[in-house]
Parts: sequence; C-alpha cells; structure tokens
Amino acid sequence: MMSPAKLALEDGTVFAGRSIGAAGEVDGEVCFNTSMTGYQEVLTDPSYRGQIVTMTYPQIGNYGASAADAESAGPQVAGFVVREESRIASNFRSEQALGDYLRGHGVVAIDGLDTRALVRKLRSAGAMRGIISTTDLDDASLVAKAKKSPGLVGRDLVREVTPSEPLVWTERLSAWTNLDASGSDSGAPEGPQGPLGPHVVALDFGMKWNIPRHFAGRNCRVTVVPGTASAADILAHEPDGVFLSNGPGDPEPLDYAIKTVGELVGQKPIFGICLGHQLLSLACGAKTFKMKFGHRGSNHPVQDLTTGKVEITCQNHGFAVDPESLPSELEVTHRSLNDGSVEGVSHKSAPAFSVQYHPEASAGPHDSHYLFERFLESMRA
Repeated sequence: MMSPAKLALEDGTVFAGRSIGAAGEVDGEVCFNTSMTGYQEVLTDPSYRGQIVTMTYPQIGNYGASAADAESAGPQVAGFVVREESRIASNFRSEQALGDYLRGHGVVAIDGLDTRALVRKLRSAGAMRGIISTTDLDDASLVAKAKKSPGLVGRDLVREVTPSEPLVWTERLSAWTNLDASGSDSGAPEGPQGPLGPHVVALDFGMKWNIPRHFAGRNCRVTVVPGTASAADILAHEPDGVFLSNGPGDPEPLDYAIKTVGELVGQKPIFGICLGHQLLSLACGAKTFKMKFGHRGSNHPVQDLTTGKVEITCQNHGFAVDPESLPSELEVTHRSLNDGSVEGVSHKSAPAFSVQYHPEASAGPHDSHYLFERFLESMRA
C-alpha cells in the first residue's frame, strides 16, 4: 500500500499524490523535462542538483533501471515527480524497478498527480520553489516551507558535485552508442587503437559521465580535474585542450571558475558544454540571465548558423547567455529554433567555442556528436 505524499509550490498550489520513493521531505526549484525516455540519466545528471524534476511523459519506469545508464555515482535531483510509475519494468537490460531504485538511493518522489496541470502552471508562471513531503501533509505548512526554500539564484551548487581530486578517465562509449540505423554495430572501437591522441583536461563542474566517454572513445587521454582548479593547476597537466563541463545552478556566483576560464582563453583550445558555455561567455565579458522555465528535454531543435543545418538536441538549463551582452570577440554559432536563445558561441581570435546543449546525449539524439570532432580538430591544428 503506497503512502500519501504532497507537492506544494510557493504560490500556494498543492498537489496530492502517492509516495513512490523514499520517505521524507525535500525542497528545491520545481522544473519539468519533456523527454519520453532517459529518466535515469535525468535522475543522475548533476546539473539537476537543487531541483525537483517533473517528467511530462505520463508513464515513467517502464524499462526499469540499470547501472549502465547512470550519469554520475547516484541520483542528484532534489526530488522526482511523475504522473504514473509503471507497474511493470519490461526490458532485458533492467536490473530493478524504478521505485526500488528511488528508495534504494533515498530519493523522495511522488506520482498520482496531474503533471499536465503542474507543467502548464510552470510554463505560465515560471519555475517555482516547491517541496515534496511524505511526513508533513498539512497544506499551509508545506506552502510556508516552499516559500523558505533558497532556490537557485546566487547559490554555488558546483561545490556540492565537483570531485575533490583529479582522476584519469579511461571508460569508453557503450556499444549501444555505436549502433547504426540498421541495428548493426557501426564499428566505433571499444578499446585503444594505435597511439593515444590529444590530452584533454576536463574541468568537472558536475560533469555527465558520457562526456569523458566520448573523449576516451576517440582515443584521447582524459584527465578530470575539480571545477575549482586554477589555470596553473590545469596547465600543469600539459593539456592539448581544455573542456568545460556542464553543472548545476547559477553561473554568475562562480567567480573562481570565471577567472580560471578567462586565464585559459588563448592559451589552449577550449570546448564548453551547458554551464561550461555560460562560463566561457562570462569570462569573455557577457552576462547571463535566469530563464522563465528553462530548456529540459531531448527534443529541442537548434540551428548551426555556420552550416545552416538543424539538429535535435538534448538540453538541461535554467540560465542562458544574454545576447545583448555578448562582447565583440564572441560570435553566435547556434540558436534555438523554439525561442531564438543563444545555443552556441565561438571566440573570433582564440580557439574556443561552446554550446548550451548536450552533444554527448545520454539520453537523447546523436545529431551533435560532430562537436567532439570539431574540438579534436582544434587541438590538432
């Protein structure tokens, strides 16, 4: 018998449902993700630190959970909201049911509520602070707690997810990544072939694991360093290129990272994703702003302005680069076809570029894998 649970928003709205995860109470910014698959990748993405994630697809958990689908050491979300947890996990890769996975990792989660109504509210009013509880079911009490939640603006959440020490990354891409449209293996190697390629030093601000897998899968040497590392620390590793990872929260409080990136521009080729894109832009003099409800999902169309091609992308961000603030040395290379927001920039005189979305996918389309090749070309130039 499932126990009752409630989700309350700071505007006074309360949704009643059932607990499908651990017992307890959590607060965070309530947002939504439009992906139909990839719920475990969403749960384990460090960029969701401090957020209660609502899945818009109505039934979640129908293929279970597998250790191979994790994008970090464990779930990172503050809480999880779905319309219905699937009663059956039907997939040969499944190792456990979603509910068991959530309870085993202490994730407070709720189903049985009208996620359509919740998402319409968030789209109309914007992302809001909220709270999920299985222990306090008093509406007024929950709303008061939601209003006291710190939110995301002005918080440094990177320090909660960045590693404490450097490490060498060797794991390569899953064989599933290499299947072509016919279902045959496309031939991408799983083991080293020939001499090692360029040395990539990755600043980990909350990096999804599929990113270094892409570099290792392209035969790069990969050293992962904490997002708090200085430019001197990074250059001491003698990199051929520097990667700036995704990560959670507001980029503007990250003075240490902005300073580091600014000192690296022009010294080594740079490639940034998501938070890394925002940090590169800030380091060059741009500004960022908090979006009304952000971009989260695996179906966002983006145009590459350098080629005119449109790619379907995986996204997860609630902050964006202000196009009116871009300095003269940065040019926009990618734009969202949904709202026209900046999705990529390139430095005009230094080998540095970045995108707001997630070309490593996992889960998501593979349209943007070419960006890793573009970075490798800049390191070999």
